[in-house]
Amino acid sequence: MKRIASRDNAQYKTLLKICRSGRERRKSDCVLLDGMHLIEAYGQHYGLPEELLVSDSGVSRPENASYLENRAATTKVTLLADALFDDLATVEAPSGIMAIVLRPRPAHGPADDADAILLDGVQDPGNVGSILRSAAAAGFCQALLSVDCAQAWSPKTLRAAMGAHFQLDIHENCDLPGFLATYRGQSVATALAGAESLYAADLGRPLAWVFGSEGLGVRSTVIAATGVQLRIPMPGASESLNVAAAAAICLFETVRRRLASEPPLADNRP
Repeated sequence: MKRIASRDNAQYKTLLKICRSGRERRKSDCVLLDGMHLIEAYGQHYGLPEELLVSDSGVSRPENASYLENRAATTKVTLLADALFDDLATVEAPSGIMAIVLRPRPAHGPADDADAILLDGVQDPGNVGSILRSAAAAGFCQALLSVDCAQAWSPKTLRAAMGAHFQLDIHENCDLPGFLATYRGQSVATALAGAESLYAADLGRPLAWVFGSEGLGVRSTVIAATGVQLRIPMPGASESLNVAAAAAICLFETVRRRLASEPPLADNRP
């Protein structure tokens, strides 16, 4: 097990760049996964990581030690001094373990006949991660992000999504109007006024939900490419909802509606 104790170490400098720079992550095509939850979520879909990074204090934590014991023989492990590890960590209380993985890429382009979420200029990484998490939980299979969205694979987005990245095909820098123009299902954009109520709309299959930026909502060019515009009824005094909250409401109303339309299971009791 190699140990790094100096900030002048070339490998450590590279790790720091990957952690802090979106440009460096794109250049290296590498992603840092902070903590056992993300590492295990990755492993369920893609197998072992390229490399594990462990802090001096984290190596003896039971959860980390158990994982290392079963995988150290087949995965490169690098031990870092606590202060160096803490500078890489994306949380206030570091977990003591990270993984370096190659960024997963979809096997093909966006599918024009499958459920999808489209994010138009959502710029807060926490919101992007939360929406990805809701989409995965609701059974959606793909996410398309416009050019000006927060990076899908940034540490903050990964942390907010809690492993949802590995359950979705994530496409970045997408031409959303272009995708919608050829989409073979129903496309729906959220709007604040002049739109049909979410609770009265048809939410059939396949369905593309479009959610817009925190300040401006969905852009007019994207709205024009959708088939339906819906609003979430808000009888209270608030004028709008956080985009992640709005997305969760819409996605799980879709789930509720679909479950309600399914035939009941047969009762085979004698």
